[in-house]
Amino acid sequence: MMSSSQTLSNPSLVLQRNEALFAEKSILVAGNIDDQYPIELQKMASSSTFCFNDYRYFEKLQNQLQDSHFTHNYSGKTDGSQFDLLLVYIPKAKPELEYLLANLTPHLKAGAEIVLVGEKKCGIKSVSSLLEAYAEQINMIDSAKHCSVIYAELSKAVKPFVEEKWIKDYQINLNDISLTIRSLPGVFSFGELDKGSELLLNNLPEALNGTALDFGCGAGVLSCYLLKQYPELTLDMVDINAYALASAQLTLAKNDLKANVFASDVFSKVDKQYDVLISNPPFHSGQKTNYEAAETFINQSKNHLKKKGKLIIVANKFLRYEPLLNAAYKTFVEEAADNKFKVLSCKG
Repeated sequence: MMSSSQTLSNPSLVLQRNEALFAEKSILVAGNIDDQYPIELQKMASSSTFCFNDYRYFEKLQNQLQDSHFTHNYSGKTDGSQFDLLLVYIPKAKPELEYLLANLTPHLKAGAEIVLVGEKKCGIKSVSSLLEAYAEQINMIDSAKHCSVIYAELSKAVKPFVEEKWIKDYQINLNDISLTIRSLPGVFSFGELDKGSELLLNNLPEALNGTALDFGCGAGVLSCYLLKQYPELTLDMVDINAYALASAQLTLAKNDLKANVFASDVFSKVDKQYDVLISNPPFHSGQKTNYEAAETFINQSKNHLKKKGKLIIVANKFLRYEPLLNAAYKTFVEEAADNKFKVLSCKG
């Protein structure tokens, strides 16, 4: 049992009540993993594989897990063997859960167990309905701490996974710049240009040059627009979400653009300074609102901004980033605002 000093999420606490499910089985674990419970699961299972789509937890746990992957598309064990049980921590976006099930069920044995765990507010009824494509019988086997555990056995034929079927394309036409954005489920603003990014792109400086970093790049909207608008820019794109990073690569390729795309927990893998830092900072984590990444980005941004460089962010009006910008830069400029969003900038 995990020590009390290591905080577990409510879904993991409910799983602790059902540990017999995992004993001596080959298990595949994926979804919204956001604590250290995988270490315990590894101890009780005969073998375990963990698929992380959040780089923060992959980075923390990869050295303590025998078989872990930061991936948007799991391709199976190297020896081709299949799993006895699939455990999925239910993600916030239903299309992402649907995608996960399609991607992972081909790696299960016939009759394998499927266990879903998540908070009730994620919509347990609609979640259960997604399992109807895989199982005849679907049951809620536990409910506690505002969470539920859903159980099923794989009894229906599983189709081979084809990633291309899950990619959604949409067009952006803004200020004489046309882009095709390619996006996988679970990526921010899936299938459309969000209003915050649109406000930012409509209020860019006349000239940007040198090197730029797009923090929380998502499907690559800001970066690809910048590369079209300022072809001389050299761009790095970072995100913690595996689906976002894969989508960004797809978007770059579709628009015949080039940038360096990599996973980083804010600046954890960033080791240089830039002329431009640009972001529509994320403030959601799983089912919760979480400002930590955006605050860390602002607080540490000056260390990664060249002298006379420029920080440009867009944020919801209710987010109080101004005190953070004042603390880091002494001053900031509100470049634009509407009834929902604001564009803020600082100079290095």
